[in-house]
Amino acid sequence: MTSDPKSDLHRYLQIARDALLWKLDGASEYDVRRPMTPTGTNLLGLVKHVASCEIAYFGDTFGRPFAVRPAWFDKIDEDPHVDMWATADESREDIVELYRAVQSHSDATIDALELSAPGRVPHWPADRAETTLHQILVHMIAETDRHAGHADIIRELMDGSAGLRKDSTNLTTGDEEWWKNYREKLERTAREVGGLTKP
Repeated sequence: MTSDPKSDLHRYLQIARDALLWKLDGASEYDVRRPMTPTGTNLLGLVKHVASCEIAYFGDTFGRPFAVRPAWFDKIDEDPHVDMWATADESREDIVELYRAVQSHSDATIDALELSAPGRVPHWPADRAETTLHQILVHMIAETDRHAGHADIIRELMDGSAGLRKDSTNLTTGDEEWWKNYREKLERTAREVGGLTKP
C-alpha cells in the first residue's frame, strides 16, 4: 500500500470539514445560533470561524486571495469575535454556502501547490510567519478538528446527539439506560475520588 502525504493530509482535512458541517444537520435555527458556553461558543459561529481561517490560510498566505471576501472578514482586527457568530441577516444557508465555496478555493490552492510551497502568515509572529503548504495543512486539520470537537460537545448538550461523523459515530453501542448507568458510575467515582462522598 502506498501513501501520498499531500493526499493524506487533504483527506483528513475534508473529514474534519464534513464532521463540523454535520453538526448543523437537524438543528433548529435557534440551536445553531445559541451560545452554549460562557464565552458564547455556538455551532454556526464555529463554521463561520473556520471559513475565515481557510480564507486566510489557504488564500492570503499563498497570494491566492478568495474572490469575494465577506464584509465582516476585514473587521476581525477591530472585533476579534466578528467571525464567531452569525448576525440576524446571515442565514445558515449563506454561511454553509460560503464555507463550501471557501473549501473549493482552498482545494484549488492545495492541488496547485507542492507541500514545500512557501507562504507567509502576516498575523503570526515574525520569527515564524514564513511557512509552507505542508505546515498550513497540518495547522488547518488541527484547527478544524478542534472546532468539530467543540461542535460535537455543543450538539450533545443540546439534544443528546453525538458522534465522530454521520457514517461512524465511533461510540460504544448502548441504549439510553446503559448511558445513564455509565454516567452515574463516572459521577460516583468522581465524587469519591474528589472527597465528596465516603468510599
